[in-house]
Amino acid sequence: MKIEKHISELLYRYQCVGVPGFGAFLCEWQSAQVIVGQNSFAPPKKVISFNSNIKNNDGLLANHIALQEKISYEKALNSIQTQVGFWLEKLENKEHLVLENIGEIFSNSEHNFVFKPNTAINYLTDSFGLAGFNSPEIARANQILTDVASLTESIIEAPISIEESAEKDTPVIPINGKNRSSNWLKYAAAVAVFASAGTYGYKMYYDYTINQQTIIVEKTVQEKINQRIQEATFVIPNPINAVDLTLETTHNGKYHVIAGAYRSKRNATKAMNDLLSQGFEAHLLTENKYGLIPVAFGSFSNLNEAQNLKIQIKSKDSVDAWLLID
Repeated sequence: MKIEKHISELLYRYQCVGVPGFGAFLCEWQSAQVIVGQNSFAPPKKVISFNSNIKNNDGLLANHIALQEKISYEKALNSIQTQVGFWLEKLENKEHLVLENIGEIFSNSEHNFVFKPNTAINYLTDSFGLAGFNSPEIARANQILTDVASLTESIIEAPISIEESAEKDTPVIPINGKNRSSNWLKYAAAVAVFASAGTYGYKMYYDYTINQQTIIVEKTVQEKINQRIQEATFVIPNPINAVDLTLETTHNGKYHVIAGAYRSKRNATKAMNDLLSQGFEAHLLTENKYGLIPVAFGSFSNLNEAQNLKIQIKSKDSVDAWLLID
């Protein structure tokens, strides 16, 4: 039995899917991204990671396999153990372990597991039908403005060349006490004024045209996005039955940062007291339907607060922690 198919199905619905005796696959939400320099846009998604230190059995995977394969819980657990043994043997032989639709795991020179997720699969159900796309860069005709500027300079310089030519080839004869060259200067000044006004008017028209083209491109891109959303088909093959993991607790909040789960209440109480001595607001959660008693670092009504505590614990105390949502 290939249990990676069942792991992949659970990753659509849960943030942590543990494989007893092997490790756990964790999901982190990543917002939409803009790739600078490539004019590319990527939708929000779940980023999959792997933690080989979380090897306890929370019952989620085994119960799911039992329901889907219509076998007993014990047979499902035995199938998981058999598959895990095959995986570990393959990794010990320095072979790459490819899990379909999940990623690739291999052992490095320090005998640590390295996980490369399959980025082609997006496990965020809210992003079904959304795909990355490229927006073409808007070409701007800068050469037109350069040609207009050159024409303006030539018109402004024209009176000087006419005056110099008149001085060289034609004697200056004053008429009625006035110099005829002043008339050329008046004409040249008038031409320069009209040329400046025409240039300014053309620039206004050019800017307006560019703005209209930009609006049309943005509207076209938005229409394509809306069309893809409307045409998207939100269907998951072989829909799975819901697994009820509701926890009854006397603490406020539905986001719990879990330190571990124990079958013995004595061991769970010992772990809780150890966390209390370290300054955590630790407490026991109600025993779940699989006979395990979770021990929480703390519980929150806000997801961000729970995420912050989890990150703080991992970075400061080098302790494994995972998030459980009621």
